[in-house]
Amino acid sequence: MTATRLSAAQRRELILQAAGRAFSRGGYAGTSTDVVAHEAGVSQPYVVRMFGTKADLFQEVFDRAACALLTAFAEELADPAVAASPEVWERLGAVYNDLVEDRDVLVVLLQGFSAAAGHPQIAAAARTFVSSLFTLVVERTGCTPQRAREFIANGMLLNALLAMNATGHADGDPALAALAACALGQDCEFDAGTGSPSR
Repeated sequence: MTATRLSAAQRRELILQAAGRAFSRGGYAGTSTDVVAHEAGVSQPYVVRMFGTKADLFQEVFDRAACALLTAFAEELADPAVAASPEVWERLGAVYNDLVEDRDVLVVLLQGFSAAAGHPQIAAAARTFVSSLFTLVVERTGCTPQRAREFIANGMLLNALLAMNATGHADGDPALAALAACALGQDCEFDAGTGSPSR
């Protein structure tokens, strides 16, 4: 039986998917091109030959995750009636929740923001993503810049809470439970005196 030979495009896709998993687990600093190659089942020189430096590879992985989010939001906002509706923020939240069921997307974005502090190339990619997201939200919904900032800031908080699995560990921490509920769009007040959330 003859094994199917992958095309260059298929191998590229295979490596990008493997890199997403590897960077999600180990972060930018903790993931080498050797690790990515092992994850993809190819040689390390092949990864370098196809993508160049580790920073170049990570940028492609980050850009894919960013593009997935931007595309999902753009598709939801394509109908002007939806974009102008009072429920638009809840609808975008639902789109986001569906997207980050792929944990690699969520974590790669967070890893990119973290790595941006020490890597100008990655910082540039992160700035482009945030700028594009802000522009998309303002242009499509017609909201104020302040409302777009609130939406994006809450998304960043939600990213962090999901990454640390806050909802899975909130039972013994009323403050964390209240914060997670608020970030998820649930009405919640927190009484610091009693340490109890009330919804």
